Amino acid sequence: AAWLGINIFLFTYYFLFFDRDERYFYTRAILGSALAWARASAKCLNFNSMLILLPVCRNLLSFLRGTCSCCRRTLRKQLDHNLTFHKLVAYALALLTAVHTIAHLFNLERYNHSQQATDGSLPAVLSKMHLQGSNKWLNPIHSNRTTVEYVAFTTIPGLTGVIITLALILMVTSSTEFIRRNYFEVFWYTHHLFLIYFAGLVIHGIAGLVRGQTEESMEEVHPHRCAQYLTKKDEDCSHDCCKDPEFGSIPTESWKWVLAPLLLYTFERILRVWRSRQKVVVTKVVMHPARVLELQMQKKGFHMEVGQYIFVNCPAISLLEWHPFTLTSAPEEDFFSIHIRAAGDWTERLIDTFQQQNAEMPRIEVDGPFGTASEDVFQYEVAMLVGAGIGVTPFASILKSIWYKFQQADQTLKTKKIYFYWLCRDTGAFAWFNDLLASLEQKMAESGKADFLTYRLFLTGWNTSIANNVALHFDTTTDTVTGLRHKTIFGRPMWNSEFAAVAAAHPRSVVGVFLCGPGSLAKSLQKSCHQHSSLDPRKVKFYFNKENF
Repeated sequence: AAWLGINIFLFTYYFLFFDRDERYFYTRAILGSALAWARASAKCLNFNSMLILLPVCRNLLSFLRGTCSCCRRTLRKQLDHNLTFHKLVAYALALLTAVHTIAHLFNLERYNHSQQATDGSLPAVLSKMHLQGSNKWLNPIHSNRTTVEYVAFTTIPGLTGVIITLALILMVTSSTEFIRRNYFEVFWYTHHLFLIYFAGLVIHGIAGLVRGQTEESMEEVHPHRCAQYLTKKDEDCSHDCCKDPEFGSIPTESWKWVLAPLLLYTFERILRVWRSRQKVVVTKVVMHPARVLELQMQKKGFHMEVGQYIFVNCPAISLLEWHPFTLTSAPEEDFFSIHIRAAGDWTERLIDTFQQQNAEMPRIEVDGPFGTASEDVFQYEVAMLVGAGIGVTPFASILKSIWYKFQQADQTLKTKKIYFYWLCRDTGAFAWFNDLLASLEQKMAESGKADFLTYRLFLTGWNTSIANNVALHFDTTTDTVTGLRHKTIFGRPMWNSEFAAVAAAHPRSVVGVFLCGPGSLAKSLQKSCHQHSSLDPRKVKFYFNKENF
């Protein structure tokens, strides 16, 4: 809301400014209100270009999340929406670019029309002033044969404008959900056109095709006093307005807006490169069912918190591609691990590379770790953890850490109750996580806290053979699908019932709801959080948190 308000204020302020500023009196005589539209959108473009890189400075966000004392729950939750904000700013840039481009197309048409006019009107007289001296021109089109296309592709502002617009179009269109999911490489490489975008933005205003009257000239021949004499000037003129006005370019300001973010982002990238070059040792490789690869690694100086994620690169597959993976290990362990599901060309090739027998272990580079919403799980007395498929990975880290805290009899643990929900399409996906849940069940029973963790496993895809097998062994003490004490539920959760039960069990608690899963599930959970949160601050309140990377 603050970002939107600033954009509206900037656009309105500069629209009125350029529509009334006396330095642009003669410019408006040729261009009309299109000048204000072009300049106001340019100011907003500069503002949003300043912001676009900040949400993807992952080290900055992790610093704010983890070490800044002013980052309370509300602000920390805002940091979790960094990618959403990045997309909003990108859409705003696309819209403002369209407004800016259309306004300048109108400007060029009016410049061209004024240059060709022979009616002695003020725009016609102003357009011929280039014949009287190099500093006197106001209209950049000096010939009747000059076309709009010629100006667009032969001048610095025109050419850089075309390049900027094409780069922005490619970046926005390749960022759609479909492209990112199915052709990640296209998204990855086209997004690096931001280098061309910023280079073009800085250069764009250097030539200064849009001009205004200079301060010195205004003191001598103010437009309100002297404009009327331009169209009816006598050869033996002797009054104060005989001298022709002089014009100068509007100073370029884009570099002032984007310099600090570019320096910050450059430092961010240097830090990433330095960290990624540090040696990573793969200590263990495990192939789980459903083509899920587990990598256990060690790296000097690596420190993590629960729910964090890292970026992984395998130079043997691609030198430039980096992909995010949530850490599944606990901070208490002497290694860090990730679980990789086959979900695209890069992951398929990585799994195939590690599956090759008698092959040399491929080199892995790691950047991170970076903070996420799941870091805050131990800040809540009650937590609801919801994972869909491989989206269970951040909660593996959390549950492992809880196991270690019980082992060490940690008295500082604020969390009193955890509800864990895991939704899977096939039974094979449960296999790699079963051992952890089984050991947690046993440890909590031994500690007299068997009710600390309540988990529900939902199988959303099954066939008749699975259903018949479950029916035959319905009375057994352990589940036939997972071997755990809690029985697998066939179908999807009834979230209203689940939230109502949690609210009834904890009527005065603050409940953190954490999701790693698809957007459709996020909407359902967010809706349930609003419906079941009490308006009374003394009663139950649900706070929704979603993984974004």
